[in-house]
Amino acid sequence: MVPHDPRKFLEVTPCYRSTHCARMPPGHGGRGSHRGAAIHVLRRAMKRILDFFWPLIGLAAVAVSLWLLQREFKGEAVGPEVWDYLKSISPGNYLLAGLSTLVAYAALAWYDRIALLHLGVRNISWVFISLCSFTTYALSHNIGATVFSGGMVRYRAYHSKGLSAAQVAVLVAVCSLTFLLGTVLLGGLISVLEPEQLSRFRGMLPENLRFLTDPTTARLVGVVFLSGVAVYVIGSVFRFRPLIIRGFQLDYPKSEITARQLLAAPLEILGAAGIIYFVLPEAGNPGYFIVLGVFLASFGAALWSSAPGGLGVFEWFFISAMPEMPKSQVLAALLVFRLAYLLIPLFLSIFVIIIFERNRLKEVLHHKNGHPAPGLEVKPTAGRKRASLP
Repeated sequence: MVPHDPRKFLEVTPCYRSTHCARMPPGHGGRGSHRGAAIHVLRRAMKRILDFFWPLIGLAAVAVSLWLLQREFKGEAVGPEVWDYLKSISPGNYLLAGLSTLVAYAALAWYDRIALLHLGVRNISWVFISLCSFTTYALSHNIGATVFSGGMVRYRAYHSKGLSAAQVAVLVAVCSLTFLLGTVLLGGLISVLEPEQLSRFRGMLPENLRFLTDPTTARLVGVVFLSGVAVYVIGSVFRFRPLIIRGFQLDYPKSEITARQLLAAPLEILGAAGIIYFVLPEAGNPGYFIVLGVFLASFGAALWSSAPGGLGVFEWFFISAMPEMPKSQVLAALLVFRLAYLLIPLFLSIFVIIIFERNRLKEVLHHKNGHPAPGLEVKPTAGRKRASLP
Protein backbone atom coordinates (compact mmCIF):
# COMPACT_ATOMS: atom_id res chain seq x y z
CA MET A 1 0.00 0.00 0.00
CA VAL A 2 1.08 3.59 -0.64
CA PRO A 3 1.43 5.54 2.63
CA HIS A 4 -1.28 8.16 2.90
CA ASP A 5 0.54 10.18 5.54
CA PRO A 6 2.53 12.88 3.66
CA ARG A 7 5.06 13.01 6.48
CA LYS A 8 5.89 9.34 6.02
CA PHE A 9 6.05 9.73 2.27
CA LEU A 10 8.26 12.79 2.23
CA GLU A 11 10.12 11.62 5.33
CA VAL A 12 9.43 14.66 7.47
CA THR A 13 11.50 13.97 10.54
CA PRO A 14 10.34 15.70 13.73
CA CYS A 15 13.06 17.55 15.58
CA TYR A 16 12.10 15.95 18.89
CA ARG A 17 11.17 12.30 18.97
CA SER A 18 10.58 12.16 22.74
CA THR A 19 7.96 14.07 24.66
CA HIS A 20 9.66 13.78 28.01
CA CYS A 21 13.42 14.02 27.57
CA ALA A 22 13.97 16.64 24.87
CA ARG A 23 14.42 20.27 25.75
CA MET A 24 12.08 22.66 24.05
CA PRO A 25 13.95 24.90 21.62
CA PRO A 26 13.92 28.68 21.91
CA GLY A 27 10.76 30.15 20.50
CA HIS A 28 8.41 27.42 21.85
CA GLY A 29 6.07 28.50 24.59
CA GLY A 30 5.63 31.91 26.23
CA ARG A 31 6.66 34.95 24.29
CA GLY A 32 8.44 32.79 21.73
CA SER A 33 5.22 31.15 20.64
CA HIS A 34 3.58 34.55 20.08
CA ARG A 35 6.59 35.64 18.05
CA GLY A 36 6.38 32.45 15.98
CA ALA A 37 2.68 33.02 15.35
CA ALA A 38 3.38 36.59 14.27
CA ILE A 39 6.08 35.40 11.86
CA HIS A 40 3.66 32.82 10.44
CA VAL A 41 1.01 35.50 9.84
CA LEU A 42 3.61 37.75 8.23
CA ARG A 43 4.73 34.97 5.89
CA ARG A 44 1.15 34.28 4.85
CA ALA A 45 0.60 37.97 4.17
CA MET A 46 3.79 38.16 2.08
CA LYS A 47 2.73 35.10 0.11
CA ARG A 48 -0.63 36.69 -0.71
CA ILE A 49 1.12 39.89 -1.79
CA LEU A 50 3.50 37.94 -4.03
CA ASP A 51 0.56 36.00 -5.52
CA PHE A 52 -0.70 39.34 -6.86
CA PHE A 53 2.74 40.86 -7.50
CA TRP A 54 4.19 38.26 -9.89
CA PRO A 55 1.24 38.29 -12.34
CA LEU A 56 1.58 42.09 -12.50
CA ILE A 57 5.29 41.70 -13.24
CA GLY A 58 4.41 39.23 -16.00
CA LEU A 59 1.89 41.59 -17.60
CA ALA A 60 4.39 44.45 -17.38
CA ALA A 61 7.00 42.26 -19.11
CA VAL A 62 4.52 41.54 -21.90
CA ALA A 63 3.75 45.24 -22.36
CA VAL A 64 7.42 46.28 -22.44
CA SER A 65 8.37 43.46 -24.80
CA LEU A 66 5.55 44.26 -27.21
CA TRP A 67 6.64 47.91 -27.20
CA LEU A 68 10.22 46.85 -27.97
CA LEU A 69 8.99 44.62 -30.79
CA GLN A 70 6.91 47.47 -32.20
CA ARG A 71 10.01 49.69 -32.15
CA GLU A 72 12.04 46.90 -33.78
CA PHE A 73 9.62 46.66 -36.73
CA LYS A 74 8.77 50.37 -36.98
CA GLY A 75 8.23 51.43 -40.57
CA GLU A 76 8.00 47.87 -41.92
CA ALA A 77 4.97 46.18 -43.46
CA VAL A 78 5.15 43.26 -41.07
CA GLY A 79 1.83 41.56 -41.80
CA PRO A 80 2.20 41.04 -45.58
CA GLU A 81 5.88 40.04 -45.27
CA VAL A 82 5.17 37.49 -42.56
CA TRP A 83 2.25 36.03 -44.50
CA ASP A 84 4.26 35.82 -47.71
CA TYR A 85 7.06 33.98 -45.95
CA LEU A 86 4.67 31.56 -44.24
CA LYS A 87 3.28 30.65 -47.66
CA SER A 88 6.80 30.15 -49.04
CA ILE A 89 7.79 27.52 -46.44
CA SER A 90 7.79 24.10 -48.07
CA PRO A 91 5.43 21.33 -46.89
CA GLY A 92 8.50 19.24 -46.04
CA ASN A 93 9.75 21.89 -43.63
CA TYR A 94 6.33 22.15 -42.01
CA LEU A 95 6.35 18.36 -41.65
CA LEU A 96 9.78 18.45 -39.96
CA ALA A 97 8.53 21.16 -37.59
CA GLY A 98 5.51 18.98 -36.77
CA LEU A 99 7.74 15.97 -36.09
CA SER A 100 9.91 18.13 -33.82
CA THR A 101 6.77 19.03 -31.87
CA LEU A 102 5.94 15.36 -31.41
CA VAL A 103 9.50 14.67 -30.21
CA ALA A 104 9.27 17.50 -27.68
CA TYR A 105 5.93 16.37 -26.22
CA ALA A 106 7.00 12.70 -26.22
CA ALA A 107 10.02 13.73 -24.14
CA LEU A 108 7.74 15.65 -21.77
CA ALA A 109 5.67 12.50 -21.31
CA TRP A 110 8.92 10.72 -20.54
CA TYR A 111 9.43 13.25 -17.72
CA ASP A 112 6.30 11.94 -16.02
CA ARG A 113 7.26 8.32 -16.66
CA ILE A 114 10.67 8.90 -15.06
CA ALA A 115 9.06 10.51 -12.02
CA LEU A 116 6.67 7.59 -11.65
CA LEU A 117 9.56 5.13 -11.85
CA HIS A 118 11.30 7.11 -9.10
CA LEU A 119 8.15 6.67 -7.02
CA GLY A 120 8.14 2.95 -7.78
CA VAL A 121 4.90 3.18 -9.79
CA ARG A 122 4.79 1.02 -12.92
CA ASN A 123 1.13 0.09 -13.43
CA ILE A 124 -0.01 3.29 -15.19
CA SER A 125 -0.17 3.01 -18.97
CA TRP A 126 1.93 5.08 -21.34
CA VAL A 127 -1.26 6.37 -23.01
CA PHE A 128 -2.59 7.78 -19.74
CA ILE A 129 0.80 9.28 -18.83
CA SER A 130 1.12 10.88 -22.26
CA LEU A 131 -2.33 12.47 -22.13
CA CYS A 132 -1.78 13.75 -18.61
CA SER A 133 1.64 15.19 -19.45
CA PHE A 134 0.41 16.71 -22.72
CA THR A 135 -2.50 18.45 -21.00
CA THR A 136 -0.37 19.69 -18.12
CA TYR A 137 2.32 21.26 -20.27
CA ALA A 138 -0.09 22.63 -22.85
CA LEU A 139 -1.80 24.59 -20.09
CA SER A 140 1.33 25.64 -18.17
CA HIS A 141 3.18 26.76 -21.32
CA ASN A 142 0.33 29.08 -22.28
CA ILE A 143 -1.16 30.25 -18.99
CA GLY A 144 2.04 30.35 -16.98
CA ALA A 145 3.90 27.99 -14.69
CA THR A 146 2.74 29.86 -11.60
CA VAL A 147 -0.92 29.13 -12.40
CA PHE A 148 -0.78 25.57 -13.72
CA SER A 149 2.64 24.30 -12.65
CA GLY A 150 1.41 20.76 -13.10
CA GLY A 151 0.13 20.17 -9.60
CA MET A 152 -3.60 20.67 -10.07
CA VAL A 153 -3.99 18.90 -13.42
CA ARG A 154 -1.68 16.07 -12.44
CA TYR A 155 -3.40 15.63 -9.09
CA ARG A 156 -6.82 15.22 -10.72
CA ALA A 157 -5.44 12.68 -13.18
CA TYR A 158 -3.05 10.65 -11.06
CA HIS A 159 -5.30 10.64 -8.01
CA SER A 160 -7.77 8.68 -10.14
CA LYS A 161 -5.00 6.07 -10.44
CA GLY A 162 -4.40 5.90 -6.70
CA LEU A 163 -1.57 8.42 -6.14
CA SER A 164 -1.70 10.59 -3.04
CA ALA A 165 -1.24 14.37 -2.96
CA ALA A 166 2.27 13.92 -1.55
CA GLN A 167 3.22 11.58 -4.38
CA VAL A 168 1.95 14.03 -6.99
CA ALA A 169 4.00 16.77 -5.30
CA VAL A 170 7.13 14.63 -5.64
CA LEU A 171 6.24 13.84 -9.26
CA VAL A 172 6.00 17.56 -10.09
CA ALA A 173 9.33 18.19 -8.34
CA VAL A 174 11.07 15.42 -10.29
CA CYS A 175 9.70 16.74 -13.59
CA SER A 176 10.89 20.25 -12.76
CA LEU A 177 14.32 18.92 -11.82
CA THR A 178 14.52 16.96 -15.08
CA PHE A 179 13.86 20.11 -17.11
CA LEU A 180 16.43 22.03 -15.05
CA LEU A 181 19.05 19.34 -15.65
CA GLY A 182 18.51 19.47 -19.40
CA THR A 183 18.70 23.27 -19.48
CA VAL A 184 21.89 23.36 -17.40
CA LEU A 185 23.49 20.54 -19.43
CA LEU A 186 22.80 22.09 -22.85
CA GLY A 187 23.56 25.61 -21.60
CA GLY A 188 26.89 24.39 -20.24
CA LEU A 189 27.80 22.63 -23.49
CA ILE A 190 26.96 25.69 -25.60
CA SER A 191 28.91 28.01 -23.26
CA VAL A 192 31.98 25.75 -23.39
CA LEU A 193 31.92 24.88 -27.11
CA GLU A 194 30.61 28.16 -28.57
CA PRO A 195 31.24 30.87 -25.91
CA GLU A 196 31.51 33.65 -28.49
CA GLN A 197 27.84 33.16 -29.39
CA LEU A 198 26.81 34.74 -26.09
CA SER A 199 27.94 38.08 -27.51
CA ARG A 200 24.60 38.05 -29.35
CA PHE A 201 22.94 38.99 -26.06
CA ARG A 202 25.39 41.69 -25.03
CA GLY A 203 23.16 44.60 -26.04
CA MET A 204 20.17 43.12 -24.19
CA LEU A 205 21.89 42.82 -20.81
CA PRO A 206 22.38 45.57 -18.23
CA GLU A 207 25.84 47.15 -18.17
CA ASN A 208 26.85 45.32 -14.99
CA LEU A 209 26.02 41.90 -16.49
CA ARG A 210 27.65 42.27 -19.89
CA PHE A 211 30.83 40.64 -18.64
CA LEU A 212 28.93 37.34 -18.88
CA THR A 213 29.09 37.58 -22.67
CA ASP A 214 32.89 37.64 -22.65
CA PRO A 215 34.09 34.31 -24.16
CA THR A 216 36.38 33.50 -21.22
CA THR A 217 33.68 34.23 -18.64
CA ALA A 218 31.08 32.34 -20.69
CA ARG A 219 33.34 29.29 -20.86
CA LEU A 220 33.89 29.41 -17.09
CA VAL A 221 30.13 29.61 -16.52
CA GLY A 222 29.69 26.62 -18.81
CA VAL A 223 32.25 24.65 -16.82
CA VAL A 224 30.37 25.47 -13.61
CA PHE A 225 27.11 24.29 -15.18
CA LEU A 226 28.62 21.02 -16.36
CA SER A 227 30.30 20.51 -12.98
CA GLY A 228 26.92 20.82 -11.29
CA VAL A 229 25.48 18.15 -13.56
CA ALA A 230 28.53 15.95 -12.88
CA VAL A 231 28.07 16.29 -9.11
CA TYR A 232 24.42 15.26 -9.48
CA VAL A 233 25.39 12.21 -11.53
CA ILE A 234 28.19 11.20 -9.12
CA GLY A 235 25.86 11.64 -6.15
CA SER A 236 23.35 9.38 -7.87
CA VAL A 237 25.91 6.68 -8.68
CA PHE A 238 27.59 6.65 -5.27
CA ARG A 239 24.41 7.39 -3.31
CA PHE A 240 25.53 10.52 -1.50
CA ARG A 241 23.91 11.30 1.80
CA PRO A 242 20.53 13.00 1.34
CA LEU A 243 19.99 16.66 2.06
CA ILE A 244 17.53 17.57 4.81
CA ILE A 245 15.86 20.93 4.24
CA ARG A 246 13.21 22.08 6.73
CA GLY A 247 12.36 18.52 7.65
CA PHE A 248 12.17 17.20 4.09
CA GLN A 249 14.67 14.55 3.07
CA LEU A 250 15.94 14.95 -0.46
CA ASP A 251 17.48 11.74 -1.77
CA TYR A 252 19.54 11.32 -4.90
CA PRO A 253 17.69 9.08 -7.36
CA LYS A 254 19.04 5.77 -8.55
CA SER A 255 21.57 5.95 -11.36
CA GLU A 256 19.13 4.51 -13.92
CA ILE A 257 16.66 7.31 -13.12
CA THR A 258 19.39 9.93 -13.54
CA ALA A 259 20.43 8.42 -16.88
CA ARG A 260 16.86 8.72 -18.14
CA GLN A 261 16.65 12.33 -16.92
CA LEU A 262 19.82 13.26 -18.81
CA LEU A 263 18.36 11.81 -22.01
CA ALA A 264 14.77 13.04 -21.78
CA ALA A 265 15.43 16.67 -20.84
CA PRO A 266 17.84 17.53 -23.69
CA LEU A 267 15.59 15.66 -26.13
CA GLU A 268 12.63 17.89 -25.25
CA ILE A 269 14.66 21.09 -25.69
CA LEU A 270 16.23 19.84 -28.94
CA GLY A 271 12.77 19.08 -30.31
CA ALA A 272 11.33 22.46 -29.32
CA ALA A 273 14.27 24.32 -30.89
CA GLY A 274 13.90 22.17 -34.00
CA ILE A 275 10.41 23.57 -34.62
CA ILE A 276 11.93 27.02 -35.18
CA TYR A 277 15.03 25.82 -37.00
CA PHE A 278 13.15 23.92 -39.71
CA VAL A 279 10.98 26.92 -40.66
CA LEU A 280 13.74 29.53 -40.63
CA PRO A 281 15.02 30.68 -44.05
CA GLU A 282 18.22 29.18 -45.40
CA ALA A 283 19.70 32.59 -46.18
CA GLY A 284 21.62 33.83 -43.17
CA ASN A 285 20.71 30.76 -41.10
CA PRO A 286 23.54 30.38 -38.55
CA GLY A 287 22.89 26.65 -38.03
CA TYR A 288 21.03 24.47 -35.58
CA PHE A 289 23.54 24.77 -32.73
CA ILE A 290 23.26 28.58 -32.71
CA VAL A 291 19.47 28.44 -32.98
CA LEU A 292 19.47 26.06 -30.01
CA GLY A 293 21.55 28.47 -27.91
CA VAL A 294 19.34 31.43 -28.79
CA PHE A 295 16.25 29.35 -28.06
CA LEU A 296 17.57 28.35 -24.62
CA ALA A 297 18.35 31.94 -23.66
CA SER A 298 15.07 33.31 -25.03
CA PHE A 299 12.96 30.60 -23.40
CA GLY A 300 14.78 31.13 -20.10
CA ALA A 301 14.12 34.87 -20.27
CA ALA A 302 10.45 34.20 -21.02
CA LEU A 303 10.15 31.89 -17.99
CA TRP A 304 11.96 34.36 -15.73
CA SER A 305 9.69 37.23 -16.83
CA SER A 306 6.55 35.39 -15.58
CA ALA A 307 4.77 36.64 -18.73
CA PRO A 308 1.86 34.37 -19.72
CA GLY A 309 3.31 32.06 -22.35
CA GLY A 310 6.38 34.31 -22.48
CA LEU A 311 4.37 36.47 -24.90
CA GLY A 312 6.51 39.20 -26.40
CA VAL A 313 9.53 38.46 -24.21
CA PHE A 314 10.47 35.30 -26.10
CA GLU A 315 10.00 36.94 -29.50
CA TRP A 316 12.00 40.07 -28.66
CA PHE A 317 14.96 38.12 -27.27
CA PHE A 318 15.02 35.71 -30.19
CA ILE A 319 14.70 38.31 -32.94
CA SER A 320 17.28 40.61 -31.32
CA ALA A 321 19.77 37.73 -31.08
CA MET A 322 19.45 36.86 -34.79
CA PRO A 323 20.56 40.07 -36.56
CA GLU A 324 21.86 38.22 -39.64
CA MET A 325 18.36 37.12 -40.68
CA PRO A 326 15.36 39.14 -41.96
CA LYS A 327 13.33 40.05 -38.89
CA SER A 328 9.93 39.44 -40.48
CA GLN A 329 10.97 35.89 -41.45
CA VAL A 330 12.26 35.15 -37.95
CA LEU A 331 8.96 36.44 -36.58
CA ALA A 332 7.10 34.13 -38.97
CA ALA A 333 9.14 31.15 -37.70
CA LEU A 334 8.31 32.10 -34.11
CA LEU A 335 4.61 32.25 -35.01
CA VAL A 336 4.86 28.70 -36.35
CA PHE A 337 6.51 27.70 -33.07
CA ARG A 338 3.70 29.28 -31.03
CA LEU A 339 1.10 27.58 -33.15
CA ALA A 340 2.71 24.11 -33.07
CA TYR A 341 4.12 24.07 -29.54
CA LEU A 342 1.62 26.24 -27.67
CA LEU A 343 -1.72 27.03 -29.29
CA ILE A 344 -2.67 23.75 -30.99
CA PRO A 345 -1.73 21.72 -27.86
CA LEU A 346 -3.73 24.16 -25.73
CA PHE A 347 -6.79 23.70 -27.93
CA LEU A 348 -6.47 19.91 -27.85
CA SER A 349 -5.82 19.81 -24.10
CA ILE A 350 -9.16 21.49 -23.41
CA PHE A 351 -10.92 18.56 -25.09
CA VAL A 352 -8.84 16.08 -23.10
CA ILE A 353 -9.87 17.78 -19.84
CA ILE A 354 -13.54 17.88 -20.85
CA ILE A 355 -13.55 14.16 -21.73
CA PHE A 356 -11.70 13.22 -18.53
CA GLU A 357 -13.99 15.25 -16.26
CA ARG A 358 -17.07 13.93 -18.04
CA ASN A 359 -15.95 10.37 -17.39
CA ARG A 360 -15.24 11.16 -13.74
CA LEU A 361 -18.70 12.71 -13.42
CA LYS A 362 -20.26 9.55 -14.84
CA GLU A 363 -18.42 7.53 -12.19
CA VAL A 364 -19.79 9.81 -9.46
CA LEU A 365 -23.35 9.52 -10.75
CA HIS A 366 -23.23 5.74 -11.15
CA HIS A 367 -21.32 4.87 -7.99
CA LYS A 368 -23.42 3.72 -5.08
CA ASN A 369 -21.78 5.97 -2.51
CA GLY A 370 -21.82 9.00 -4.71
CA HIS A 371 -18.02 9.05 -5.01
CA PRO A 372 -15.92 8.06 -7.99
CA ALA A 373 -14.01 4.83 -7.87
CA PRO A 374 -10.49 5.43 -6.61
CA GLY A 375 -8.91 3.75 -9.60
CA LEU A 376 -6.23 1.12 -9.55
CA GLU A 377 -4.24 0.85 -6.38
CA VAL A 378 -0.68 2.03 -6.85
CA LYS A 379 1.80 -0.56 -5.67
CA PRO A 380 5.45 0.40 -5.31
CA THR A 381 7.84 -2.08 -6.84
CA ALA A 382 9.78 -4.52 -4.72
CA GLY A 383 12.62 -2.92 -2.83
CA ARG A 384 10.97 0.51 -3.08
CA LYS A 385 9.03 0.93 0.12
CA ARG A 386 9.19 4.67 0.14
CA ALA A 387 9.64 7.53 -2.23
CA SER A 388 11.22 10.89 -1.73
CA LEU A 389 12.39 13.86 -3.68
CA PRO A 390 15.49 13.22 -5.79
